Amino acid sequence: MTEKLQKVLARAGFGSRRQLEEWIAAGRVKVNGEVAKIGARVSDRDKILVDGKKLAPQRKLKEQTRVILYNKPEDEICTRNDPEGRPTVFDKLPPLKHGRWVSIGRLDINTSGLLLFTTDGELANKLTHPSSRVEREYAVRVMGEVTPAMVQAMHKGVIIDGDVCRFTDIQHYGGEGINQWYHVVLMEGKNREVRKLWESQGMQVSRLKRVRFGPIFIPSTVSRGTYQELSKNEMQKLYKLVEDK
Repeated sequence: MTEKLQKVLARAGFGSRRQLEEWIAAGRVKVNGEVAKIGARVSDRDKILVDGKKLAPQRKLKEQTRVILYNKPEDEICTRNDPEGRPTVFDKLPPLKHGRWVSIGRLDINTSGLLLFTTDGELANKLTHPSSRVEREYAVRVMGEVTPAMVQAMHKGVIIDGDVCRFTDIQHYGGEGINQWYHVVLMEGKNREVRKLWESQGMQVSRLKRVRFGPIFIPSTVSRGTYQELSKNEMQKLYKLVEDK
């Protein structure tokens, strides 16, 4: 059985299929010693090199697909390496014999909470594509008085950076004095969208934590800076979200 080369590379976590077509066109991929061409199909028997590095056998990658949940602390960044030497979310993940960890989405440096990683790059690409419309839920602490008009505006939609941004759900979770906690839900999660929506109403966000991605909630048993392997049942829920994508 064969598969398209860019699909195999995407599953291994090298990028989206579109990106990988560009890599293939640029001659960065070899199959059995020959420079690959767009449209090439490969099987488990083929030897694949990306920028001179050998790709693990597809059979092993498929058999060992994993997803882990990481409780990201603030002050960690979501890149694999940082020129400034800051800690990254990849530093504390378990080592892999085959493949590599791919983050399912990102959180900015000042946001904590649930971050998923997988060895299936194709799954990561599908879950983070805007068309998947996967819900992201955040706990947010804001400073100031929140009025019903503000809540209505954020429900209806606010134009930010040329795009209409909105929360699909906003629930008050209590608080003390000027600090109030809310849980909000987004369908995409553009860069700093939660903060920008609150700031559009003149509110200041003092804490922000992601507590849910799709059907996966962050458990209280996973402390900051630690991870937990997802069960087969939880993994199937994620695959079900994108099975027709």
